[in-house]
Amino acid sequence: MSTILKHTAAAARLSARSRTRAYATSSSIRKDLIQDIYLKELRTYKAPPVAKDAHVGVVKAFSAPALPSAPTLPDLAPELAAYDATEPTRATAADVPVGHGEPAAGAEAYLAFLEADEVQEEARH
Repeated sequence: MSTILKHTAAAARLSARSRTRAYATSSSIRKDLIQDIYLKELRTYKAPPVAKDAHVGVVKAFSAPALPSAPTLPDLAPELAAYDATEPTRATAADVPVGHGEPAAGAEAYLAFLEADEVQEEARH
């Protein structure tokens, strides 16, 4: 009977250990050494002084661009007068293009064509 009690006690100890969690609080308190060294170096850094004529040769001297000249418009008055003086030309019947094989019958034939019912084919699936 004593061996059974020893085994159960050992098993209880193992299960108790597996149920408990170990927290390492020292890792959260421990300082970050790399960050401390980096911050220390940043605080001790001194930028070298810049010479007053360091920009010479690197930056061009500013010069204002030349002022643009106003555009000049050509004299269109003679051309407009010549255009107004011309008479419009009327197209002759031979110059009128005929449609896709349709006779040129006039507006009535065109309206009749538009009002004609088109036969719609059913969609075949």
